[in-house]
Amino acid sequence: MCGRFTLTSDLDRLAEHFAFRTTNLSYTPHYNIAPSQPVLTLIDAQEPRAGFLRWGLIPSWAKDPGIGDRMINARAETVAEKPSFRRALQKRRCLVLADGFYEWRKEGKKKTPMFIALESREPFGFAGLWETWKSPTGEAIHSCTIITTTPNALMESIHNRMPVILPRAAETHWLDRTVEDPQSLLPLLTPYPAEAMVAYPVSHLVNSPRNDTPACIEPVE
Repeated sequence: MCGRFTLTSDLDRLAEHFAFRTTNLSYTPHYNIAPSQPVLTLIDAQEPRAGFLRWGLIPSWAKDPGIGDRMINARAETVAEKPSFRRALQKRRCLVLADGFYEWRKEGKKKTPMFIALESREPFGFAGLWETWKSPTGEAIHSCTIITTTPNALMESIHNRMPVILPRAAETHWLDRTVEDPQSLLPLLTPYPAEAMVAYPVSHLVNSPRNDTPACIEPVE
């Protein structure tokens, strides 16, 4: 599962890294992004477009938008089969931009929040899917989900799942709208190399989404 993450990088750095334009884009760094909040995403490999989607996917056929609260993640093993995700896998893929994420390591009854990032501290993109849902009155909600996979060696001692972080070389293929064959996409949904990542314990401040400050990612004993 991926239930919290960060995006603290400078907007110009993000735009250079992912090659998108910042025109008319209002951006604020966040240290504790939670489900139902707007998240910065990228779609379309030909002309990368950055914008905000609500975290928690609402399928176009849903009767109640509240279903999005239960669909913040999609499992890589079943994403091509489940009705909620299979069409989006073919047609509506995105990168959810981030530079770190949190998981809670269980030790008996104790849960320790852990911050996980790339060793280089570069921003990266989670493999995501997006949808547009319209209410009976015509209101549109654009939403997304983050795909998860089995843990790498670093994550195994922390949690039994991890978000799919796409390598730079895979981002263009993932965003390519002309690619619709799941068999060419599913091989991308693998654990990121453990040796390229770091993890350390952080404060219980992160337990509450109301806490959104640099203190959330500071190491603790």
